[in-house]
This record gives sequence, structure tokens and C-alpha cells, in this order.
Amino acid sequence: MAHLRPVDLAQEHGISPQTVRNYERDGFLPPAERTATGYRRYTDRHAAALRAYLAVVPAHGYAEGGTIMRAMTEGRLDDALAAVDRSHAELLRDRGTLDAVGEVLAHLRKRAGGSAWRAPRSTQPFSSGELAHRLGVSVATIRKWEQAGVLVPGRRPDTNHRTYDADDVRDAELAHFLRRGRYPLELIATVVRQVRTAGDTQALEAALEDWRHRVTARGTAMLRAAALLSDYLAMTDDPDDTPDKEGDDVRP
Repeated sequence: MAHLRPVDLAQEHGISPQTVRNYERDGFLPPAERTATGYRRYTDRHAAALRAYLAVVPAHGYAEGGTIMRAMTEGRLDDALAAVDRSHAELLRDRGTLDAVGEVLAHLRKRAGGSAWRAPRSTQPFSSGELAHRLGVSVATIRKWEQAGVLVPGRRPDTNHRTYDADDVRDAELAHFLRRGRYPLELIATVVRQVRTAGDTQALEAALEDWRHRVTARGTAMLRAAALLSDYLAMTDDPDDTPDKEGDDVRP
């Protein structure tokens, strides 16, 4: 069978031969056979592993991608699949957050009568009890939202009592709106952070659109990575891909 050098694998992807060696060292490629003089001899299986790893990184990130490939090259298929599942679960959570942000955006547009909504700045600070009364919830509910990171109230310097300014009131109203839609507090906290950062509906809409593009790109990358991981897995049990013990030396 044909043997490949580090430079042969590197040229396909525009990387250096040393990078290929580093990937093997880090466990992202299976160990290469060596000649009697220590030269590496790669095979089509190594080429498939490299293609898979370079596709896995944009789909799952460097850390999770490394976990996936090390598990694959070590024959720990269940561990590799568990790592893939974690990434898919994360992407699904992102889609849920996007849906929630989209609902908030529509809600804010409606409140603004179709014009660009901006966070109010002149609301008199509320106490916990006043905010709870405004929303028709209990003070315990307000505390629970604070513990989840949905609300970040200030403190009065003289009494250390919580105070809720205009942004806090807006965040509480959005949390109340999303809770009625049965969204979990963890997701609501993420949505509220997005709204805080944006500050108005135009900025929020732009951020939402960018986020949607990134989620779609990651989902597409996961499809490509899955195909290449499958190709690599199919080669791991291929008896014709076992390196010969004899043959000409190739460069390390």
C-alpha cells in the first residue's frame, strides 16, 4: 500500500509538516508506523483522521474537538460520541435562546408601538416589594430571579437594601414575560444579558441576526464533521489499511 509523508498530509490543508507531527503527538491522529531508521509512515487512515480533526474544530471547538479525536484514535467510540452529543445539546440550547430573544424582540417592538424601543432611563428606583407589586409576583420570586442572574440590583449605601433602576425593571418585566412562556431561568438570564448589551431593538435585532448566522454555520460544520468522522471510523477496521512492516524509508 502507499505510504505518506508528513509533508503529503500537510500540503492538502496548507499547514506545515511539523503541525501534522504535533497533531499526532497530541493524539488527534493515530500513531504512525516507523521504519527501522525512525521515519514516519502515514497511510490513508491518517489522512482521513486529519481531515476529520480539521473539520471537528470549527464544529465543536478546540477543547471538545480534541476530546473527540483522541477518543476516536484510542478506540473509545462511546466517549467520542458523548462529546459530540454535548456539542449538539449546546447548539440546541443556543437555538432555544434565539427563539426566546426573538420573542423578546417582538414583545419590545409591540411595547414601542412599532418604533425602535430603547431602555428607559428615568424610572425612580424600586424596592424589592415595589417591583414585586408592579409585576404581581412575590418578593421570593424576585429573589429567585436574582439568584439565577436574571436581575442584578444595586444597593442603597445607607441601608444596603436592594434597589432596582430602569434597566432592572425592564429586565424583570422581560423575565416575567418569558416565565409565562415557560422558559427556564437559566435561559432567561442569557436572554436578559443579550438585551442589556444591546440596549435597543435595532441593536438587539442586529445581534440576533448575527447569532443566527453563527448558529447555522456551526450546525453546518457539525454535519461536515460528522461525515468525515464517519469516513475515518469506517477505515479503522479496514484490513487493507494496515501498514506494511517492510518498505522504503520516507522522510520523518
